[in-house]
Amino acid sequence: MNRAARIGVLCVSVVIFCYAGLGHVLGRTADDKAYKSLTVYSEVLQKIQQDYVDEPNLHLVTTGSLHGLLESLDPQSSYLTPREYTEYKQKQAANANGDAGLTLSKRFGYIIVISVLPDSPADKAGIHSGDILESIAGFTTRDMSAGQAINFLHGQPGTGVKVGVIRRGKADPDQVDLVREKLGTEKLVSEKVDPDILALRLPSLNPGRADEIRARLLDAEKQGIHKVILDLRECGPGPVSEAISVAKLFVPSGTLATLKGQTISTQVFSADPSKVVWKRPVSILIDATTSGAGEVLASAMVANHRGDVVGERTFGLASEQKLITLNDGAALFLTVGNYYNADGKSILAEGVVPSEVVTASADDEADTSDDGSGSADAHKEPVPPRPLSPEDPIFRKALELLKAPQKKAA
Repeated sequence: MNRAARIGVLCVSVVIFCYAGLGHVLGRTADDKAYKSLTVYSEVLQKIQQDYVDEPNLHLVTTGSLHGLLESLDPQSSYLTPREYTEYKQKQAANANGDAGLTLSKRFGYIIVISVLPDSPADKAGIHSGDILESIAGFTTRDMSAGQAINFLHGQPGTGVKVGVIRRGKADPDQVDLVREKLGTEKLVSEKVDPDILALRLPSLNPGRADEIRARLLDAEKQGIHKVILDLRECGPGPVSEAISVAKLFVPSGTLATLKGQTISTQVFSADPSKVVWKRPVSILIDATTSGAGEVLASAMVANHRGDVVGERTFGLASEQKLITLNDGAALFLTVGNYYNADGKSILAEGVVPSEVVTASADDEADTSDDGSGSADAHKEPVPPRPLSPEDPIFRKALELLKAPQKKAA
């Protein structure tokens, strides 16, 4: 960095420092913490420039600090540089709707796979829930937000992207080629697992899912089926409005969820008895692969005691983001609202705790601090759901509860 550039950076830092100091002197107490933070940032920037072992690239330092600032809020908030935001807009304008079929978040310093859509490019490539994406398109995800990762994975259908995947139990990444596809609507999987028990596996809660489930429930009742299992493992994609619509098919009264944020109007979603189509027993299967809209549905069921919610604590992603553009051409994906359960607890912060805690398998018990009381870490590593079979302990427990003689509809 030449002398003129260093002087420029120093001048900017001094201006920030003076602005912060002036605001404090003028008694702007409402923003006191913000001014103090700017003062600290200015001081740190000066120390880096003056005392770091080498001449720092101040542009990279500033960009890194902005990425860290957003990621310190929550895993879904992210900063896009002007170049990244331009690429994002170009993909939107070109209708680049090719996708890999992954729900992602940031954990352990890297991008982690929360769930994988069936028959998606990621599923075909053998990527599973709990895998860590060590790199995407040649860039390490250690310096990448969830928003950046999603932007990298989107593109024109038929184009490829290489990802470095660290599998469960392995230390070194495998290089996997993903070919983006335009994803269709994931099918609702329906299976009669007992003469009077129907299991419905929901891979997503995309628009129209509630109507599809309603039709399946009405048909099941005509067939003499008296009990239903909703499998929400690996379920996350889709709008929360669809989760609310599905919950209304089962819950006759009470609060289903609440959306709150300091800049948005509070929305309370309530049950509607006129929408209920299934009054018989129901069990819901969840684990750490359940996220977003799937969590809101599970939360509505467990909070209103509408059947047994069986499995493990969900991941914690139920929130709303807003795209905010900045003057320099950059942009923020900022979380502006969190969904809360009927007890006022944030689903983003705490996930959804099942009413019946069951670990996925004996092998997984060593990976969780869950003591059976629902106090497990809300952000533990996801485990792929097992097939609906007697070997699946979560499914087996749900069957056991539904078949219990004392079981009655809520």
